[in-house]
Amino acid sequence: MDEHAAALADAIEAALAGWVERSVARVMQQWTGDVDDDVRAEAAAAGRRAAAEVGPEVRQLLEEDIDAQRTTPLSLLRAAVRYPTAVLRQAGVPPVQRDEQQERLFPDDVYDLAPANFADVDAALAEPGLRWGAAKAFSHLQRHKMSPTP
Repeated sequence: MDEHAAALADAIEAALAGWVERSVARVMQQWTGDVDDDVRAEAAAAGRRAAAEVGPEVRQLLEEDIDAQRTTPLSLLRAAVRYPTAVLRQAGVPPVQRDEQQERLFPDDVYDLAPANFADVDAALAEPGLRWGAAKAFSHLQRHKMSPTP
């Protein structure tokens, strides 16, 4: 379990900055057709902040005992939309149209950036995310197996 958790934490820390930058660039491209150098620089700085702040949060969560984990690494990644959102707001980008369910589930995600799964952040997160999830589920089942009653 620890090996899978560490691999996922490492992969998330490595992917966060690029995800922030790509998220900003994608929305800017859709809005203006271009990403100017100032916005690129702001996105890069926000990406570094996300990696420096969210990365350790994810690592701390994954180092906790599975029964003590009160959230998930994907939930922490979803909360990281605050980094590209701040850049986009500063650039004057208006919120995008979202469906009612997305608005209800992620009210602060005005640019519809929240990842549905690890691969939405980076394809490199898919395998470690899957391995960690399977290991956690197996550990949980082993730990909480009910004994058959006679």
